[in-house]
Amino acid sequence: MKVKVEIDCTPVEARTFLGLPDVTGLNSHLVAEMTRRMDANMALLKPEELMKSWMAFGGQAQEQFRQLMTAAAGAGLAGAGRPPRE
Repeated sequence: MKVKVEIDCTPVEARTFLGLPDVTGLNSHLVAEMTRRMDANMALLKPEELMKSWMAFGGQAQEQFRQLMTAAAGAGLAGAGRPPRE
């Protein structure tokens, strides 16, 4: 047996019928806050600002990589005189 029920109502009417809370005010506040934050951070999307942040990170990462390789080479040279482990 198949039973098909079709209900024609708006989303607001469905939420009310099912007893779900009305989150319209919360959604409006969330959208307004997201818009405010996006507007505040638009300056970060400028090519000059992106390059500044990438280059600052790149220089720091390059220096850390150099230090890592120097330490690894020093450790390799210090262990070069030892017999191999079995």
